[in-house]
Amino acid sequence: MSFMEEEVLSPRGKKRRIANISGHNELGVIYKFKILLPNSTTVGLTLHEHNLSNLQMSVQEFIGLVRTEYFRNHLQIESLDKRQKIMWKSKDLYIEDISEKRMNHSIDLRKFQPHKCHILQLNDGSGQSADTFKDMWDLTPDTDLLAELPEEYTFESALADLIHVDLVEDRISIFDSGPGMDASDENSIVKWGRMGASLHRPSKAHAIGGKPPYLKPFFGMFGYGGPIASMHLGRRALVSSKTKESKKVYSLHLEREALLSGSGSGLTWRTAGGIRNPSEEETAKSPHGSFTKVYITTVEIFEPKIRSLNVFQVQCKMKDIYFPYIQCDEVCNTGKTRTPVEFQVNGLNLININGGEVGTTNFHSSNGPEFVLQLRFSQNQDNAATKSPGIPLLNIFSRMKNSYSSGLRSSQEANARLKCVYFPIVEGKENLETILEKLEAEGCKTNENYDSFSRVSIRRLGRLLPDARWSQLPFMQYKLRKGDKGQLLKRCFKRVKCFIGINFVSDTDAGFNPTPSKTDLAHHNPFTRALKDFGNKPPEHWREISVEIRRSGNLLTLSQLEKVYQDWIYQMHDLYDEEIDSGEDQPVIVVGSLDKKKLGISSDVVRVHEIIRRKGKSWKRGQKIKILKGACPGCHKNNIFATLEYILLEGFQGDTGGEARLICRPLSIPDEDGSILAVDVGTARFDCHGSLSLPISVIDAGKCLCVESSEWHLQLEKQRQKSPSVIDILCERHCLELEVDGALPIDAPVYAGHVPPKEIVAVLRPGSFVSSSASKKLDEKYIIKGSCDSKNLDQKYIVKDNLELYMEVQFMDDTKNGKHIYSNHVTPSSRNGFYGLYIFPLGHKFPQLFHKAGLYTFTVFLKDSILKSCKKTVLVKPLPKVSSWRFSSDAQNTVYSVRAGSCLAPFSIACYDSFENQIPLASKPEFIIKINSNGRIIVRSDKMNVELSSDNLTLKVEDVLIESSDLDKIRPSYAATLMIYPRDELPPISVACEVNPGPLEHAIAQPPVSNSQLLPGCVIEELVLEMFDAYGNHAKEGLEVEFNLDGFCFQDHNGLNRKIKSNSDVMQCDCKYNHPAVDDRGCIDLSGLLRVRAGYGRNGRQHNNEMGALRVVSLSVLSGNKVIFKQEVQTQKRELRAASIVPHSCAAGSQLENIVFEIVNSEGEVDETVHDEEKHGKIHTLRIIYDSSDSDGSVRFAFRNGRCIIPTIPLPQKQGDFTFLAVHSCHPELSLTIKVSLVEVPKVKQEDFELRYPNENMLLLQDSPAPMHVDNDLVELLMNDEKEIEDDIYKIGLFIGENERKLTLLYKQKGDIEPSIEKLQASAEDDSFNSHQGYMSNKESLMECIEKKDKSAAAFFCNLSRKIPFQDPGSQLMKDIVGVVALLGTVHINLLGRLLAEYLGEDQMLAVVCRSYEVASKLEKYELDGKVDHAHALYAIAKLYGRPINDRFLVICLENIRPYTEGFKDNDPQRKLNIPNPILPTGEVPAGFLGYAVNMVELGLDHLHTRTTTGQGLRETLFYCLFGELQVYQTREDMKKACFYARHGAVSLDGGIMKGNGIISFGYREPQISFPVATPESPKKVRILEMIEENRTSLRMVHDEIGRLNKVVNKAKKKLHRKISQSRKLLDRFGPYMRGSYLEYHTNNTANNSLENSLK
Repeated sequence: MSFMEEEVLSPRGKKRRIANISGHNELGVIYKFKILLPNSTTVGLTLHEHNLSNLQMSVQEFIGLVRTEYFRNHLQIESLDKRQKIMWKSKDLYIEDISEKRMNHSIDLRKFQPHKCHILQLNDGSGQSADTFKDMWDLTPDTDLLAELPEEYTFESALADLIHVDLVEDRISIFDSGPGMDASDENSIVKWGRMGASLHRPSKAHAIGGKPPYLKPFFGMFGYGGPIASMHLGRRALVSSKTKESKKVYSLHLEREALLSGSGSGLTWRTAGGIRNPSEEETAKSPHGSFTKVYITTVEIFEPKIRSLNVFQVQCKMKDIYFPYIQCDEVCNTGKTRTPVEFQVNGLNLININGGEVGTTNFHSSNGPEFVLQLRFSQNQDNAATKSPGIPLLNIFSRMKNSYSSGLRSSQEANARLKCVYFPIVEGKENLETILEKLEAEGCKTNENYDSFSRVSIRRLGRLLPDARWSQLPFMQYKLRKGDKGQLLKRCFKRVKCFIGINFVSDTDAGFNPTPSKTDLAHHNPFTRALKDFGNKPPEHWREISVEIRRSGNLLTLSQLEKVYQDWIYQMHDLYDEEIDSGEDQPVIVVGSLDKKKLGISSDVVRVHEIIRRKGKSWKRGQKIKILKGACPGCHKNNIFATLEYILLEGFQGDTGGEARLICRPLSIPDEDGSILAVDVGTARFDCHGSLSLPISVIDAGKCLCVESSEWHLQLEKQRQKSPSVIDILCERHCLELEVDGALPIDAPVYAGHVPPKEIVAVLRPGSFVSSSASKKLDEKYIIKGSCDSKNLDQKYIVKDNLELYMEVQFMDDTKNGKHIYSNHVTPSSRNGFYGLYIFPLGHKFPQLFHKAGLYTFTVFLKDSILKSCKKTVLVKPLPKVSSWRFSSDAQNTVYSVRAGSCLAPFSIACYDSFENQIPLASKPEFIIKINSNGRIIVRSDKMNVELSSDNLTLKVEDVLIESSDLDKIRPSYAATLMIYPRDELPPISVACEVNPGPLEHAIAQPPVSNSQLLPGCVIEELVLEMFDAYGNHAKEGLEVEFNLDGFCFQDHNGLNRKIKSNSDVMQCDCKYNHPAVDDRGCIDLSGLLRVRAGYGRNGRQHNNEMGALRVVSLSVLSGNKVIFKQEVQTQKRELRAASIVPHSCAAGSQLENIVFEIVNSEGEVDETVHDEEKHGKIHTLRIIYDSSDSDGSVRFAFRNGRCIIPTIPLPQKQGDFTFLAVHSCHPELSLTIKVSLVEVPKVKQEDFELRYPNENMLLLQDSPAPMHVDNDLVELLMNDEKEIEDDIYKIGLFIGENERKLTLLYKQKGDIEPSIEKLQASAEDDSFNSHQGYMSNKESLMECIEKKDKSAAAFFCNLSRKIPFQDPGSQLMKDIVGVVALLGTVHINLLGRLLAEYLGEDQMLAVVCRSYEVASKLEKYELDGKVDHAHALYAIAKLYGRPINDRFLVICLENIRPYTEGFKDNDPQRKLNIPNPILPTGEVPAGFLGYAVNMVELGLDHLHTRTTTGQGLRETLFYCLFGELQVYQTREDMKKACFYARHGAVSLDGGIMKGNGIISFGYREPQISFPVATPESPKKVRILEMIEENRTSLRMVHDEIGRLNKVVNKAKKKLHRKISQSRKLLDRFGPYMRGSYLEYHTNNTANNSLENSLK
């Protein structure tokens, strides 16, 4: 800042404003001009916008206004001065602005900034021009100061005011290359010439006391400024100045006599000025383009004069300035006060003076530990030379001031010592206020109060700089701090004063440079700026200054300084502050549960009083008080009238550092919303509610006053008059006045399509509006609509309170069903100069609002208020012109389905206008109905029944018969269009329909079944039934039929009543058989499905070659109870006979060997197709059943190419007739009975053979011949052993047979359950298609997103589930896989789904859930070195499907999770966990608590019944494991308040996440995988899904039992094979001894074949 600009600063360094004009005053926009005339005069011209018809006027019109103003103000002066006339009528007149731009034709006022003065020059074409203009500048405000110039205002003091001066004989010249001045309001040259512009001088007559330099501290710190100094030094002064932005040089002429003659009341002080171009010398001296130059001529010679002085004040002032030299209070080693220098004034030693600001301040300090800092400022020499703007001018001034020679050298280093002293509050009174009162009593009163009192005092070399009265340094200033102690710190920071000591480091270091008057530090000195800004982070351009901070020898950073300074403040507050000790009554002590932030306290303990004594007065509960504006934070705008409720004192009695607060209930707050002090069973609780908490300092400051009853009642009435009383919606005329399109058409009905208003304006009417209306005897109707009865809007009848109004729009159609359309809430705004307008946007948001006919209700209300809502209704009628005919709303979106031979379902049609509004019908029209498809008419009918509804809005059409034989042309979809043609030539109505074939009438088999095809067990490879209705149309695909089979069976075991599936279903079925279903050709394909179950034709007589009658089988098809198809065919004949000769008699105990049986056809030929191939399903075996009970025929012998060889048939030991039966194991009709006579044989002696028989086994020598005779005991022993083996085989066979029967029943049960599940799934899909397509889309999108996670297990399982569902019992891989975590639950809002997903993380969201650890262990195998084997287990399967897994994944085992065991909520279908809500110490649930995350995840019904083996569901296992007791809150603030009660963590809907144990998640992330959002299931769907889950559970149990029984049967079969093998070995070794004498013993192929047949 240059010295020219310093003159316009106030003592506090703030610029003084020239004018105080807002953007819009009472007169509106003003344009101000100063016109420079050719005759060296000036004219001021002010134009008001409201007086102008156009902001663009002609130059002639503008000059006319200038001419009128000129003659009004200058005519008399012009005649006296005899100045040259102005050629007003010249044709060459034009206006020129300061940039020399001509305006010849017009002047556009919009290009000039309003409320600022613009200089224009008038040229009349006469060729005359001037550089100086009379009365150009107005310097009126402070001219009286010239009359009071002090006599002892010395030559040196005047030079000090001007700072940079050159003295040349008889003139003084000043040239400053600073920013300069011009004619703008901001940089006006007038500021330099206006005296006293920078000083506030309340006591002009007593301005100076004593001799220099003993001036009063508030006077002469900057001198008197430019005008007084220049006029004191000379008679005339010429000031010229230019800014960088201006092209011209502006001049100001000062003459002392002329100015003195113009001073006084009623006169103005104007001086001449001019505009010119800069000279070459000026341009050279100011290369940057700005300067200020002053010439003072006729220099005065000054003689000092003696003035009367106040000696005591001078003594105090001098003691303040030189206090460290007079009395050093720093504690030395001896503990005594030192007096280094003796100062005397009028012979009195200043150490004996008890007064002055410094001494008084020291006396009232806390005497506690001081806060002392040592600062060292350093600067590079180059930077000091280039960046210190004051140094060149100081070099000039150094020639005149030798004392500053050392300070002119480039500063490299400066040091300062900062000592902060605390001035506590004692007995409720600030010590700083006590200091000010004592100074006033001593006659040293300052203009400062407690807030503005200087908090910084600076001494240079021990000498006080009186003008350096700074406010707090940045590090001392209160930083806005949240928390309970914020207000406390703010007050405590004000109780500190900093004493700064400045010292030179060396003789060559000037350090901090003072001003020439030695009263302040040089403002432009970089060290001064760094000191003033100490505590702030230095800006970029101050990087050359570095500061070293030390305290007690320790180096500190700025952040550390802030911390230790704040700690010191707290320490001093706790030690010395005494707000108030106690009240006048017994207090109630409240501990804890306090809203410390709202109360403005920091302690957890308060004492609540109802009466105290302060400032000599008693303050009681219930007292009416007035808090003056500005008393404390929160009381800035207006005075507050309130009721004193309580007085709070922090801490226990006797504690220091406590605060005192006044609890006041404002007048506008009702009693019930005020503070509450409740005492319950010895425990006190205090709630502030709507009351205010004010510091007790408002009483000390005199800002809290008692209110009389009359004033209080007056304020009550004013409050009532100002309070909202009525809600009003402005009418059309008032909206036009506000320039708002906001009128509702409420006077008369409007037609559909009426354009709604863009905005609706509502206002709150005050009580004065209602009172005014009542005085006119108007009813409530007038009060609501009264605003339209007044001529214009009146602001006094509009409440400007900042409330929130709500508006709702309801629509009601002819059905009387209300529908919410729109709701909004707004705060007040202004429009066209009116405030308190609640403007609801409407038209641009809902341009089609009035398109539907009905009643619209607009309701405006104030929430939680007793004010009656304002309702307006708008009636909208349909357009009278018919635009279209359509089906009713129910039928419009319906696809009609009808069968040939039946009637269309009744439907309704109606006519509509262009906005889809239904129009009443005047009469009943006639119609023709056609059904066409692809341009082909397949049905035409004009026979129908038409009825008009009672409200004449719809036509009901019924009894329309549909007959057609052309439906095959539109199959398989049977899609068509139903067209209704009115006979009155109105456009036709169309709707999609489906014409299906009628009921089945007959069927044709293609190709016909022949007798030659039918053998027992054979499958008819080709058979198609073609189905037709009564009109010859093929049956529709998917039609269900019933089969009646006699001698046939279906191979797929699905029963006779079969669920018909479409071709796509058949393709997807995991079955080797095709289901018999009507396909898209109207046929049922039974190829490969029908098998002959009947047996062969049997013989009429045994042992006769003639054949009996053939076996008849039949196939029938039923539709309903009607047989539509039947065909009978016959099976072929076969016979069993013995091909080998069976002897009529044999020895008892011997055996028949190699008996051959064969099956022959009707021609007697062996049927070689009878061949046992069990693995191909062809079982042909022969059983031998004896007439005794020794054998049941369980051993079977296989047929080979139509023949079966029985190796041996043992014969009984008894003689007589022996009969046995040979029968086919599957066809009992193929049987043969054989009879043999048994005779006795001789016995064999024991000694005829030798053998050993150890341990139930006989071992024969290989080369020994077979014995001729065997002892009967030995044979009996062998036979017993064989009998035991046969018994074991029999028992095992029975066991196997029993379990196989169980398996058969299980397979049948499985076959019944699977179709039931499919049927229920189809029903569920039909029910939920429309209502859940959004959820399915959401889930489908989630699955696609998971599948994009390439090479992950979740992606593989998700993809595989599209083919094989999770938990599919038929899949070994999927049957125990429950799913992926992200797909197992849903949420109601998307925000919650994303938040919970972010909490869990993507790894857990993609975790695979299986039933047990056993299942999980099968998913992964390992190599010998422990690495994962990617060639086996899940990795191999995934690679096979083309989705390899190459990433780590999580698997959650349900059986291994510890479930939640505290039960479930009562009657909750979702089985939500019964977790208690969190409870605060107050007994309340935390604010904003929404619930537990584990209960906010919904389980779909397909997973709701998923159970572990112990009966636990997914919620108490999986989701409790993932979320625990994670709490969900509305906002972060709610979550933070309840963080101590969320042991498992918490989340908030606005993104906050706390994971417990002190872990907090910051930032933001958008998870790719989140829980899907689903709508609630319908009750029907819920029941269906429950049944599906029950069936799935049953099916899973059946699968498990089948697997178990298969293992048991396989184990039993292995045991059976071992027994048979044991029997075979016994026969091989001891067979010859068991068969009797000399029977041939075969041990080779024959025996082996016999054993193989036995295994069959």
